[in-house]
Amino acid sequence: MKKNRGKLFAIVATFGLALYFLYPTYQSYNFSKNISQLVGEDSLKYVTENEVSMRDAKAKRIKIGLDLQGGMRVVMEVNVLEMLKQMAKNKDDQFTLIMADIAREAQTNNESIITLFQRAFEAKQVRLNRYYGSLREENETILNRLQDESDKAVDRAMEIIRNRVDQYGVSEPTIQKQGGRRIIVELPGVSNENEVRGLVGTTALLEFKLMKDPDIIYKTMEAIDKFLAGKGYADSTGTKDSTKKATTTGNTLSALTNKSDTGSTAISDAQKTPEQVAKEHPFLFLARPNQQGSGEAYVSENDKIKVQRILARQDVQKLMPSDMAFYFSSKHLFISEGVKYYALFGLKKTPELTGGVVVNAQATIDQNYNQPIVTMEMNSEGSREWARITGANVNKRMAIVLDDAVFSAPNIRGKITGGRSQIEGMENIEEARLLEIILKAGALPAPVEIIEHQGVGPSLGSDSIAAGSNSFLIAFGLIIAFMIFYYRSGGIVANVALFINTLFVFSILAAFGGTLTLPGIAGIVLTIGMAVDANVLIFERIREELATHKTLRAAIDAGYDKAFSAIFDSNITTLFTGIVLYQFGSGPVQGFALTLMMGVTANLFTAIIITRVVFDVMTDRGTTEINFG
Repeated sequence: MKKNRGKLFAIVATFGLALYFLYPTYQSYNFSKNISQLVGEDSLKYVTENEVSMRDAKAKRIKIGLDLQGGMRVVMEVNVLEMLKQMAKNKDDQFTLIMADIAREAQTNNESIITLFQRAFEAKQVRLNRYYGSLREENETILNRLQDESDKAVDRAMEIIRNRVDQYGVSEPTIQKQGGRRIIVELPGVSNENEVRGLVGTTALLEFKLMKDPDIIYKTMEAIDKFLAGKGYADSTGTKDSTKKATTTGNTLSALTNKSDTGSTAISDAQKTPEQVAKEHPFLFLARPNQQGSGEAYVSENDKIKVQRILARQDVQKLMPSDMAFYFSSKHLFISEGVKYYALFGLKKTPELTGGVVVNAQATIDQNYNQPIVTMEMNSEGSREWARITGANVNKRMAIVLDDAVFSAPNIRGKITGGRSQIEGMENIEEARLLEIILKAGALPAPVEIIEHQGVGPSLGSDSIAAGSNSFLIAFGLIIAFMIFYYRSGGIVANVALFINTLFVFSILAAFGGTLTLPGIAGIVLTIGMAVDANVLIFERIREELATHKTLRAAIDAGYDKAFSAIFDSNITTLFTGIVLYQFGSGPVQGFALTLMMGVTANLFTAIIITRVVFDVMTDRGTTEINFG
């Protein structure tokens, strides 16, 4: 028993970890079941009371694929060729003919557009510097630059689509690149084709909006807070009250100080419970102003939807200045105690400029300070307006807004002439590259075209779930029955290991945020067969050893030792196969490969470790006979 103590601990710990990762799935199922049994105000009250728990459970549960719950699958293609046309200069008839040849070949050839582009120009013996770059540049230099622009165009389109899908509120979307110019978007639970086309098929709207004065923002927030608390409110542009700062400690407001016209402290909430503060300050408890007075407020991911609902109310909108609106940051700014916090900005509704004036943006490293920066260039019209705007708003903040989400809000240090600006403050080059992509997204140089869309109805999803579940249960039941019938008590131990193996597969799927698809269920069924195969090899070896009149303990030891190499080889080769399928496959193939790899990994643990420990414990306790059929 002592020699297996470490293995027993590992088994118990792994089993507990599996239950931990599967609990959100069980919790989410219970929430859905309870909601389906409620109607009207009871349903709304239940959702309000359990909103945070429901969101957490939904985020951590096993994700269900498009083929199981229905939705839309959209395949889009970034028109890189059109981008190359727009980038060219001195276009003539020869250029038009070459581009037409490339377009025809691209319809039947899956090679990258840049490869086709290079081949076409070389076949006509036309140098690229005639249309791109300077006259001294070589073809290779120009091709490398065009390839980089092509890659960035696809990344840009993916970022725009991801931003829109996140704001649209689609649950568990999948957005992935396929090949060099295609993007696949899967939107579970979405059935309206027109909405999908509007969501992913229209040009992104990039805007530059000035942030309102911090005092006005805080007074507006205070007015909303007082209104919601039933205290009445001061005009949002008045001077009656001013919320200067609010800091947070955990989920409580550690200090919320209101000052009257005389400057005396009216109230202090530092010693109050979170419930008291939330009741007295229903808005400022959710949206906590930056104590540095820079204008933004911080909202936790758990409260973001609540704040959006409050700001969308017509009676609340009447409290805001007519030229002001609130916008959330596109990404969380920081994480505190495991909770993500987003910034809430008060911006002017009317943009100062749109993204159409941006002709180029480049992420790079500042050689003087070794920090990531983004340089931005505008056309002549944008340069004139930018000089006027920046000159009139020195030391104010200009928000870069894409599809109503704030990606950055840098401070204007001085008047910027010539249309070339430098944006600082990024933490790393990846963040700078993202901002570069965003700045180029206002007027997409490469149009995105929907080349295929496929709707999966909810009824088909239900049928798929039923078919997949039935196949899994039938396979599981038949194997259990066979193992008990043929291997008796040894088969019972194998079935326990089989159940744990299946549990591990689903828990790994939940832990790594995998998606369960119909092909994935097929992979699990195959894994069950392989798990039984390993036990069959072991039990047959044990039976051979028992036939030579060895003791039970010696037969078990010899059976596991002699079967190990065959089990290990078969599982490792299957694992490699799964890796290759996942790496080079797509869609259903990846779903099958994912569960297959997880099952093989779990199988090695359950077939070799768990069953062996069970038999060792049985023999240590004096069992002299175990029936292996």
